[in-house]
Amino acid sequence: MANPNPLMAKSSGTDAAVQSALRTLDAEGSGIAAITAALQSDLHAPFTAAADLIRNAKGRLIVTGLGKSGHIGRKVAATFASTGTPAFFVHAAEASHGDLGMITADDVILALSWSGEQPEMKNLISYAARFRISVIAMTAERESSLAKAADIALTLPKAREACPHNLAPTTSSLMMLALGDALAIALLEGRGFTSTDFSVLHPGGKLGAMLKYTRDLMHASDAVPLKPLGTKMSDALVEMTSKGFGCVGIVDARGHIVGIVTDGDLRRHMGPDLMTATVDEVMTKNPKTIDRDVLAGEALEILNSSKITTLIVTDAGKPVGIVHLHDFLRAGVA
Repeated sequence: MANPNPLMAKSSGTDAAVQSALRTLDAEGSGIAAITAALQSDLHAPFTAAADLIRNAKGRLIVTGLGKSGHIGRKVAATFASTGTPAFFVHAAEASHGDLGMITADDVILALSWSGEQPEMKNLISYAARFRISVIAMTAERESSLAKAADIALTLPKAREACPHNLAPTTSSLMMLALGDALAIALLEGRGFTSTDFSVLHPGGKLGAMLKYTRDLMHASDAVPLKPLGTKMSDALVEMTSKGFGCVGIVDARGHIVGIVTDGDLRRHMGPDLMTATVDEVMTKNPKTIDRDVLAGEALEILNSSKITTLIVTDAGKPVGIVHLHDFLRAGVA
């Protein structure tokens, strides 16, 4: 009997993998949907109370957990810290070996445990009770030791794991992560945490670059190609060529930007009279401009959506700089 086509066998294996992935996503999506429903019913009041408790805390948010819950806890703590809620992660087992000293009476503990029965958390919960440190439990078991010991219990709805044996933490881990993110964003919005605040905490990498301001990337002063209304195109072309941005901004008598002449305008008006014409006849009126205090990420979005490569930077309608797509590339924004 001939061997089966290896390509068909490979395709069959790939199809099985995709079907497995779809089942996983469906199961995990059901978990998120269950949280959404719970927040509109039983979870509504404790979630609000937890947000208020963390917001009004004098100290920091201490996130703790073990195993997969611990891994989720580390990420949740990082999200809180990066969005304006001072937070860090303490491993529940390490807490019993000296790390309890990291927790003060002014802090709030957010303890993650799907079962709510990890014995390693006992000493941490006892420490919290001794020093009257508020505890928020995130668990699926309303009657668990953790939930009963906590000041506020965020009880997650029951959900089947994506694992076919209903054993490996998958759906449950995603649900804890989602509820942690929801709590962090609720606090972010409640505090009025802005993109400017965010940039202070994210100065590095591409994210840090996107949180720079247009003023940080723009070319200013004599580098900006500008000519007044009434300028002959021959002079405007010299300005375009010497400044190297492929355009020249046109200003009125008050110094306000009223137009721009680009390479595209030159092509559209190409003819024997082009060099003797004035910029008024060739320019694109009311060009797109950008304020100097706009974030670099937003400026890049304007360039991409408008399919242009340069923007005149203005302050109160007057040109103060110019940015080119290459400036964003060099800064690591694009």
